[in-house]
Amino acid sequence: MDDFSRVKLNQSEQLPLVPSGKLCIPRQIQSTDQPILSTISLQLSLVIPTYNEGRNVQKIVSQLSQLLDTAIINDYELIIVDDDSPDRTWEIAQSLLSDYPQLRVMRRQQERGLASAVIRGWQVARGDILGVIDGDLQHPPEILLKLLFAIQNGSDLAVASRHVEGGGVSQWSFVRRFLSRGAQLLGLIILPSVVGRVTDPMSGYFLVRRSSIADINLNPMGYKILLEIIGRGRIGKISEVGYVFAERTAGESKVTWKQYIEYILHLARLRSRGRVAFLRQRFNFPIIRLIRFGLVGLSGVFVDMALFYLLSDPSTLAWGLTRSKIIAAEVAILNNFFWNDFWTFREISSHQKGWSQRLKRLLKFNLICLMGVILNVLILNLLFNGFGLNRYLANLIAIAIVTFWNFWINLKLNWRVTEVK
Repeated sequence: MDDFSRVKLNQSEQLPLVPSGKLCIPRQIQSTDQPILSTISLQLSLVIPTYNEGRNVQKIVSQLSQLLDTAIINDYELIIVDDDSPDRTWEIAQSLLSDYPQLRVMRRQQERGLASAVIRGWQVARGDILGVIDGDLQHPPEILLKLLFAIQNGSDLAVASRHVEGGGVSQWSFVRRFLSRGAQLLGLIILPSVVGRVTDPMSGYFLVRRSSIADINLNPMGYKILLEIIGRGRIGKISEVGYVFAERTAGESKVTWKQYIEYILHLARLRSRGRVAFLRQRFNFPIIRLIRFGLVGLSGVFVDMALFYLLSDPSTLAWGLTRSKIIAAEVAILNNFFWNDFWTFREISSHQKGWSQRLKRLLKFNLICLMGVILNVLILNLLFNGFGLNRYLANLIAIAIVTFWNFWINLKLNWRVTEVK
């Protein structure tokens, strides 16, 4: 096929239909919206998920094209999958089609989420090697050739890592570094068989063989897909290449506290290996809600313990044990209620809008938890005064016992009775 024919075919295929249904990568290359291209395979398909990246999209396409044209010219494609950005990133990308015949642009209007965007892009891809790179220029394009070389030399998965030789971060704050490392440590505790296989499990820059993930129903959560690939794919040899995570030059970061919560939930889902889904179907048990309730309760533990220390410790206010405990517990209750109302039971509380309805839920929640506080105080005094345990260890044990009480009673009596069908 001559270059002119290739350009014409590419231009006719620039706007692929958005796949629907299961998130499953076909083993054989499919292109139902452009049947004439169904037999044309490529070496590499690189997906660039975008949202409000209008100021970066031309730069990333230009840099990647120059790089790949020197290595595998006419044997790759760039697939931009945009989640209907308010800044019309998809439209800016479409304006580049005439200059970059290897570019394809997908505009998603019915779905959202980085992980699913990557899979939707792979579903229309024609490459034997599938990859992903951020569209914000924080992933250096030149690392792509090293990743490609690793796949060509027998690896099933090649990951760009910040935590191997040659890797690092440019100007991250202490808090962000702490959260990143903490997330990795937590992953090693929850799912060592997956997270332990790479040094940077939250990397969003990697290549994988199509054959390693084909015909597998993927079920990612949040904005990182690498865990899903390692956990569910047929991944043998893994290679890692160091890179320095760059600072943004334009646009805004998408990283929020919600991403870390979804990361933890994703780990739990992979750990269950389908058992959670089975239990939910079999017993209609709200396991995800239980996990959320537990995470909210964990935040309440920190609130409770911190305030308990400030009020009761001899080096601070040195108030009485019982009074300090009651005040600390009440503040923790308020913290837990608002998080549960806005997150754990959001789909229920959204049907009961208004402050009067929220106040009723708060009173119910407070009453249930105050019963728990009484139980907590009794257990605390028994362990501290009766058995001589350290006050903080005794308090922690009491909190753990009462947490089960709070969840079960609230599940049966509080948000359940406010649900509107």
